[in-house]
Amino acid sequence: MKLLARKFEFTFPRPALVMGILNVTPDSFSDGGQFLDPQAAVARGLELEAEGAEIIDVGGESTRPNAVPVDESEELRRTIPVIEALSRQVRLPISIDTMKVGVARAALDAGASVVNDVGANRTDPAMWDLVAGSGAGYVCMHMQGTPRTMQLQPVYRDVVAEVGEFLCERLKQLSGCGVRAEQIILDPGIGFGKTVEHNVLVLGALRQFAGLARPLLVGVSRKSFLERVAGAGPAGRLSAALACTVLAVAAGARVVRTHDVPETLQAIRMAEAVLAQTKE
Repeated sequence: MKLLARKFEFTFPRPALVMGILNVTPDSFSDGGQFLDPQAAVARGLELEAEGAEIIDVGGESTRPNAVPVDESEELRRTIPVIEALSRQVRLPISIDTMKVGVARAALDAGASVVNDVGANRTDPAMWDLVAGSGAGYVCMHMQGTPRTMQLQPVYRDVVAEVGEFLCERLKQLSGCGVRAEQIILDPGIGFGKTVEHNVLVLGALRQFAGLARPLLVGVSRKSFLERVAGAGPAGRLSAALACTVLAVAAGARVVRTHDVPETLQAIRMAEAVLAQTKE
């Protein structure tokens, strides 16, 4: 199984890829405001690379629950200078975390290679046409509703079945828009339009989604559903997040998205070493 993202190529099986989070926002739930200054953001991106991240995910609009959307011009102002600077200095793919096709296009022009699209529940194919034409990698994520509404009593008849149906349907739609299967990463959207119980059920069923023959991305880093066990604010949820991440990798996740790169890398590499022994 291959993953293609413009000039970058990854062939699986291989160790899981770690995607480091770089939020250039004032209001992200965990690190809002820390890297709003472009120089601070670039320095953090270089730090993520040094820590072992293999993808840097730059986001200029918070997608936390109840987040207020920002206009395109502001999202461009926050992200593009950072992507331009990082693309000249790092040797790994840069991802743009956006729902806006205009921002995705500008980011790809600035040097990004992946579009991380939490808005893949859209019906307008413009984003998918852009991805097809650019050869960018594409993270297709499940979300019920929008960031502003997604946690207002999300309801499913069967959350695992519905997430699976969504991902299967999107694979067909993306193919119809000319996006190659090798460009696609699937994300079941932990924390996006799901209760604590929904998130736990989806995490427990990851093997089903891994069977779709595309790399599976899981992002649990510092998310609020971890409070069930951690009982702490975002910075205090690391141990619970690592437990979920290791289980996700054991179930077939191939990309993990995190704020805490060194700790996550250490945990999953240890898990992979043990798993390799059990397969021999």
